[in-house]
Amino acid sequence: MKEKPATLIDDFVRYFRVELVTTEEQLKLAYGVRYRVYCEEFNYEATDLFPDKMESDEFDEQSLHCLIIHKATDRAAGCVRLVPVNKNHENGLLPLEKFCKDSLDTEKIEKLNIDRNSVCEISRLAVDGAFRRRPGETATRFGGIESIDCTKQEQRTFSLIALSAFLAGGALTYITHKTNVFAMMEPFLPRLLKRTGIEFGRVGSDMDYHGIRAPYFVTPQSAMDNIQPDIKDMYNWVYKQIEVDYIKKFKEKPLNL
Repeated sequence: MKEKPATLIDDFVRYFRVELVTTEEQLKLAYGVRYRVYCEEFNYEATDLFPDKMESDEFDEQSLHCLIIHKATDRAAGCVRLVPVNKNHENGLLPLEKFCKDSLDTEKIEKLNIDRNSVCEISRLAVDGAFRRRPGETATRFGGIESIDCTKQEQRTFSLIALSAFLAGGALTYITHKTNVFAMMEPFLPRLLKRTGIEFGRVGSDMDYHGIRAPYFVTPQSAMDNIQPDIKDMYNWVYKQIEVDYIKKFKEKPLNL
């Protein structure tokens, strides 16, 4: 019987791993990616605010963070965080409620009739520039490749880093039972996710916040109901890695979200 040819996702699994951040060292890697992307590359935040070259904010303490690690170099290729509603932090607000309030369609959101205890936001999704650009290529947030020491086959998989980071955030919503998910997204990401079968509903207008973004909403169940089979396989791979890390971290001290 002829062996099934390896897919791009198969190759991605070979070259990358996904980690739940459980140590201070891992957290610094995530903050470092964010600094390089948000501060140095796109100037969304002033570099002098972060002399340690690690971008962080007031919501990180209450968040769960994930890293995408390039196995060959052990380098952080991307990161994402899940921010749950926490009444003891920032008056129970999510980042988009604090910083992007004017863009929210409050009437539309109120009609969703959401239990606040089930709400979270996926944010600070970033892909390191080394995994996005070819030499001389114009900087973009999610695509393209820089010349790093790896094979052409590896380079082809770099386009999946942003998707894997988002799937990591999605896995955390299931693990932590957060069934109502918001995100402030650039136009690129909803389009990318729609091609995989994951369709967010828009719940507000565009605004300039770390680039032009708009607020979106989805339930994890609706996302899983429509996800393409190959992306579902990738999601399951991501989920298993994060679940193992989550159980190890919280088996003795349950997380209070």
